[in-house]
Amino acid sequence: MSDTYFEILRPGTNSSIQDKGRNHLYHIGITVSGAMDQRIFILSNALVNNDLNEGTIEFAYQGPLLKLKNGNVNFAITGDVSFNILRKNSIIEEGKCFQNYFLENEDQIDIISTKNSIFGYLSVEGGFEIEKIWDSYSVNTKAKVGPNNGEKFSAGEKIYIKKTKVENFVEKKIDYENSLEKTIRIIKGTNFNYFSENSKNKFFKEEYLVTNLSDRMGMRLEGPKLDNIVNTNIKSEGLVKGVVQVPADGNPIILFSDHGSIGGYPKIAVVITADHDKAAQLIPGSKIKFKEVSLYEAEDLFKIYSNDTKSYLEQIK
Repeated sequence: MSDTYFEILRPGTNSSIQDKGRNHLYHIGITVSGAMDQRIFILSNALVNNDLNEGTIEFAYQGPLLKLKNGNVNFAITGDVSFNILRKNSIIEEGKCFQNYFLENEDQIDIISTKNSIFGYLSVEGGFEIEKIWDSYSVNTKAKVGPNNGEKFSAGEKIYIKKTKVENFVEKKIDYENSLEKTIRIIKGTNFNYFSENSKNKFFKEEYLVTNLSDRMGMRLEGPKLDNIVNTNIKSEGLVKGVVQVPADGNPIILFSDHGSIGGYPKIAVVITADHDKAAQLIPGSKIKFKEVSLYEAEDLFKIYSNDTKSYLEQIK
């Protein structure tokens, strides 16, 4: 085992290890989990020469304060994040997202907060020395699945780093524009016709408020109540990331990475994959609108999303 590690001086609000997630385990009730914002997760790894699915530290709102011990590292932070590098000679360096930095022994990273978003990512070259659980580094704290006993990080813990020494450091950066778009595109859900015509019209024409009842499992919205004219509880069915469920109170819930494997609320819509990242980063107080697209349009929009991600990656080759 490496003797290079980060000492956690402050864990932050909700800091955990994430990768793209674990697949093929729905049949035993284990969902994908994984990074909430898949694109900037990938870019954080690319900036430090990692495999694009290497485990990273995902944080929400306030991030961790970390002190490096016994080595040096190449690291990058992605997102809309305010952070400082506290050098051991007492110099404080203001960090910039979407570029890499060289960190020396006893230096610190202070991730102060996210800005107009919720999630950010910290990657180190070589990755963290952690065990994969069911072929993934991702932590699901609701299900207690993943490394670190399925828990988020706590003060005093040590996060070991695989690579103890960085040679030939080369600065890399990406010219990245964080999305401020508040329109979320959806396809109709399997229970769309459970709702009144008036409710269907409201769902697309009126705004919804993002509440503070949001986490990696899902996001509760407030707005026009959706009237279910068939049944507010249905036989439990399989769920996927992006499903928009409507419980008895009529307010929609968008499900995210740590959603349950099954659920019994009617599903009015599903957020298209191209908009998963954007939806996950919506801060409480945001006002959003839903826009319907066809399945074919959703597929084309995902191709555009994938090509845009490739374009960002090409900036650092």
